[in-house]
Amino acid sequence: MHTQQSQNAIEESEQQKKYREMTQTPVRPLICRMAVPTIISMMISSIYNMADTFFVGGLGTSATGAVGIAFSLMAVIQAIGFFFGQGSGNYMSRKLGARCTQEAARMSATGFFTALGAGCVILALGELFLEPMCRLLGATETILPYAMDYIRLILLGAPYMTAALVLNVQLRMQGNAFYAMIGLMSGGLLNIVLDPLFIFQVGMGVSGAALATILSQLVSFLLLLRGTFPGGNVRIQLRLFSPSASRYKAILGGGLPSLCRQSLSSFATICLNTAAGPFGDAAIAAMSIVTRVSMFASSAMLGFGQGFQPVCGFNYGAKRFDRVRQGFWFCVTVAAIVLTAFAVLGYVFAPSIVRVFRADDPAVIRIGTQAMRLQCLTFPLQCWIIPCNMMLQNIAKTVRASVLSMARQGLFFLPFIFLLPPVWGMLGVELCQPVADILSALLAVPMTVPVLQELKRSQVDLPVQKVSEPGGSR
Repeated sequence: MHTQQSQNAIEESEQQKKYREMTQTPVRPLICRMAVPTIISMMISSIYNMADTFFVGGLGTSATGAVGIAFSLMAVIQAIGFFFGQGSGNYMSRKLGARCTQEAARMSATGFFTALGAGCVILALGELFLEPMCRLLGATETILPYAMDYIRLILLGAPYMTAALVLNVQLRMQGNAFYAMIGLMSGGLLNIVLDPLFIFQVGMGVSGAALATILSQLVSFLLLLRGTFPGGNVRIQLRLFSPSASRYKAILGGGLPSLCRQSLSSFATICLNTAAGPFGDAAIAAMSIVTRVSMFASSAMLGFGQGFQPVCGFNYGAKRFDRVRQGFWFCVTVAAIVLTAFAVLGYVFAPSIVRVFRADDPAVIRIGTQAMRLQCLTFPLQCWIIPCNMMLQNIAKTVRASVLSMARQGLFFLPFIFLLPPVWGMLGVELCQPVADILSALLAVPMTVPVLQELKRSQVDLPVQKVSEPGGSR
């Protein structure tokens, strides 16, 4: 009994220390410190996603296309995971900022175990309807056998993949991105090692790539679960699983933007594969390569933005709206510089980048080069779109965040993927994402600026502890 009381006292002390860090430490270095592990995590995750495309590329164009087809399913799994992760994590960070630790723990368990159950449903339905699902995802007759072999194994990892994403987000939202980084990075590096071993040495082909993915994801899950135990972190406990209408409403409010974004990303990929299909397997493979490379390039800024999320949630819960605004503008500024640099490099070296994946297929290189250069032209616009979306989501502006989440690969992308290819052919397919990026950036202005003004007005009436922060707030 005494030991348990001592442990509780230690955990409470660690949580108080975390609260002071998140609400009183200068914003800019705090975001950077939170962001570095997350950036590493995101980039490693993107690298191991590209690893499947890279190594499977040695099996042929149809096999490469199968990985692109399976990406749609991975997006669905991620959508479920991020929905419960962001929904529970955003709620947790605000409750921790308001010093309601026990309620944060209940939400943590509720989000985790519900996501685990949802992953089991995906597994059962996917295996039951495997072939029609692969066709629905855009597989051609030549790609279908490879897609079925790959997806059949990927589905086995769905339960713990969804749960791992919940743990990742929850740890980040508590300001413990380091533990999230260890989990994701370990799994990512393991996937890169296992891919060539299973694909070529064991001779499993595309099935080997899938097996490498689910084994690496299992390792990530176990490490992330272990990361919930150190002092100051909210532990996952089955006894705290507390499903209720109010908690699921909170999860819906916080997670809906992520669900919209990820679900539409999956649907957009299906539509992209379908639109590219008439132009051959080379077109599907090229667009798959460009999609993966673009995700890698944006992963650093997504990681930086996610470093801002716990700072945003804690300080919004603590009514430090000045720190929320300062963190937002800092993220926009840094993202603009980095994404512009990435865009320039991507435009100049586009042919070389595509050749890394399919050096022996001129059609893939030609289509991929043009598609990548067009995306690079509007890539810097994400410096505005990403921080806007993350701030709105974290401060529970659900409707605005959801609309903005749906914009880039839903509200704008989907109409153009049906309208432009019949008119301009393959160029129409390649133009859809850049046009959607431009319109999404414009939409983010009226969605976000009034909220920033509201935060500024709200802060005026609150007594605020002044903290020395270089540069002041914007």
